[in-house]
Amino acid sequence: MKKILLIVSGGIAAYRSLDLIREIKRRGDNVTCVLTNSATKFVQPLSFASLSQNKVYTNLFDLENESKIGHIKLSRDADLIVLAPATANILAKMVHGISDSLATSILLANNKPLLIAPSMNVKMWNNPATIKNIESLKKDGHIFVGPDDGEMACGETGSGKMSKVDEIYKEISYLINSSPLKGRKAIITSGPTIEPIDPVRFISNRSSGKQGHAIASLLSKLGAETHLITGPVNIPYPENIKVTEIDTAEEMLNACMRSLPADISIFAAAVSDWRAANQSPKKIKKSNNRNTDMNILFEQNADILKTISKTNKNRPKLVVGFTLETENLIESARSKMTDKSCDWIIANNHIQNNKSVFDSEMNEVTFLANTLEENWGLISKKSVAEKLCNKIIEYFDNAA
Repeated sequence: MKKILLIVSGGIAAYRSLDLIREIKRRGDNVTCVLTNSATKFVQPLSFASLSQNKVYTNLFDLENESKIGHIKLSRDADLIVLAPATANILAKMVHGISDSLATSILLANNKPLLIAPSMNVKMWNNPATIKNIESLKKDGHIFVGPDDGEMACGETGSGKMSKVDEIYKEISYLINSSPLKGRKAIITSGPTIEPIDPVRFISNRSSGKQGHAIASLLSKLGAETHLITGPVNIPYPENIKVTEIDTAEEMLNACMRSLPADISIFAAAVSDWRAANQSPKKIKKSNNRNTDMNILFEQNADILKTISKTNKNRPKLVVGFTLETENLIESARSKMTDKSCDWIIANNHIQNNKSVFDSEMNEVTFLANTLEENWGLISKKSVAEKLCNKIIEYFDNAA
């Protein structure tokens, strides 16, 4: 049984923390609650005491508890601290080291993992001050879940809703349970590559990096030493992992080779197959004659997946490729799996519901390994990461 300290700050989502307590208890763990004064205005402490079956703490200047240095003892007795909901106010206080309540004193004196579930108005979430505070807390190693998009209690719509209870508990589970991939090293490629034609123009693709980043994030949470090698993307990097930024396919290959040896290598990046054979040092200008054509000679890039998979030295124990096809999905994926000598390959359809998979939150994939073929259907990219990581855990458990 794990001990979780739940800190509830004063937002409208405070009532949803009651459902989180129910889930924690249902899973067999112990939960003790600390409420800020503002939180008690939304939900009575008695509700938290009844559900948690533990005493609820609200007051820093409590003679009985502080005689035992309660703001220290509460955090030391816990395996994990969860701040849900986390208002803009309490996040700002954490960044600036303010300890004017029992909750903020515990957070300042904490030496345990901390999971933060923000909840606030969309304008507050997008305020530059809040953005800076979030960045600062992430740099300090704190882990965030959410917020979600949706309609607020105030009637406005956008990002700022506290994540669903099952999503919060999923993060709790990763943090309090054993790390099945601890001691393993993983390399993940993600995003697009770009191949310059001249100083202004380049060849690339529309990969968002969402799938590769989701896999890297989950591998890290499962205990793997994770190295994300990524092309240019417009999404945040996962927390607590090593990141190498690259532009070209050649740079990505070199970064992968330098990162060896590794136990796991997952190639989810959309790598440019071609590059300009002769990159112009100056911007290529158009001709005044509109009938004049411009021809660019291309040459093939090195095949990163094939190179790593067939390396004679330091080949990863498990090599996983991704392929996106517009036709003959399974046949093409099987052919690539053989040609590139990878252990598994994830084949995804280019079109889902008449829309491209690029920049989507969803993916429709088929998992291939030797004679095994599993259609995972249309699921979120996070769910693809979960299914793949479960396969990886099973692979190393069987190999032990």
